[in-house]
Amino acid sequence: MASENDERKPQVDINIGLGGLFKNLGDLVNNIADLMAQAEQAGGEIRRSGTISNDPESKLRGVYGFSIRSGIGGKPRVEPFGNLRATERGPEMAEIREPLVDVFDEGEELLVLAELPGADETTIKVELHGDILALEAGGTRRYAKEVLLPAAADPASLQRSYRNGILEVRVKRA
Repeated sequence: MASENDERKPQVDINIGLGGLFKNLGDLVNNIADLMAQAEQAGGEIRRSGTISNDPESKLRGVYGFSIRSGIGGKPRVEPFGNLRATERGPEMAEIREPLVDVFDEGEELLVLAELPGADETTIKVELHGDILALEAGGTRRYAKEVLLPAAADPASLQRSYRNGILEVRVKRA
């Protein structure tokens, strides 16, 4: 049963006789358009994630996902997270995950929120170098990511808190 929104949504049909290659590209474009429409309806954000494990005996699992944010009149931002990396040999699972991170510019202050479920608070390291914030954490899961801030920040003003798997970092602009 098609919804009213499905009938109004433009569909991309790319088929130039090269098998399913370009049809799949068209499907991808349609899926992204669907996700952007959902993001607008859901208050500007939508997330998808999953896990992969090629060996049931192994504790190493592939975690992947992305978050699409759409602000009013702004460009959509796609933020990937997880431990799957694209390499020349194909996708690989890393032991260290890349956390999902949000950066908010609050005028005089910058707020960074990082999702670090399973991290041990005593192992969380936060370093600030100009406009780059480096995060590392260990515990039942290991995380690492460098975040580009919208402006250089004052390392002496760095404040952090960690609750329920969420790391909150506040810094003042330099």
